[in-house]
Amino acid sequence: QVQVVESGGGLVQAGGSAKLSCTASGLAIGHLTMGWFRQAPGKEREGVSCISRNGSTTIYTDSVKGRFTISRDNAKNTLYLQMNSLEPEDTAMYYCAAYKVPFAPCAWGLRDKYWGQGTQVTVSS
Repeated sequence: QVQVVESGGGLVQAGGSAKLSCTASGLAIGHLTMGWFRQAPGKEREGVSCISRNGSTTIYTDSVKGRFTISRDNAKNTLYLQMNSLEPEDTAMYYCAAYKVPFAPCAWGLRDKYWGQGTQVTVSS
């Protein structure tokens, strides 16, 4: 059974930092594209960042460029998201996604992914 579990969320002051982690079990992520998505109350889930299976390609949504960094450790079956200079607008539930199709390109579609339960990030002003 595939399980994807996020951790590292919490309450952070504006301008602060947080690091999210995502571990997978029942699934070797080394050959999978991985991504972070988020959903704020009353809004649709949106893509935040994506990383290719070997980490050579990363993409970010415009609003987090220069502030967030995605990375992965395939040996630990773990994905990370370092978030710096956090803003109240970053407040959301953050979800880790493993793209089901091997070698899939980074894309923001919500289909064909394994999802975690999410971890809440709240940024206070």
